[in-house]
Amino acid sequence: MAGEFTDRIAEVDSYAAQLRQLIPETVKAFGQLSRTAQIAGALDAKTKELIALAISVATKCDGCIAYHARNAVRTGASRQEVAEALGVTIQMGGGPGITIAADALRAYDEFAATPPASKA
Repeated sequence: MAGEFTDRIAEVDSYAAQLRQLIPETVKAFGQLSRTAQIAGALDAKTKELIALAISVATKCDGCIAYHARNAVRTGASRQEVAEALGVTIQMGGGPGITIAADALRAYDEFAATPPASKA
């Protein structure tokens, strides 16, 4: 029995095949980029998949989540490792909110300190 994310991969693969027919060089280049980026170097394949999964969450890409969750399993990532990577995603999702909120408050203070221009 296929699950929601297995079905999502099949759906994306189906349309990616159509794109491969329409824009073969672009799809080929993306595939090469993906394979090259995932080659183990200073970071092993599992670490790279955990990073990709975290970025998938941060960018809210459900197809990306499906692929990289599957690949995290394939590279031997444990459930705890995935949870900790997702914890960093949660932290970073909250961090930018705090930073941007602080900037918004600073902008308010800047405008509040300057008397409004009079309407002529």
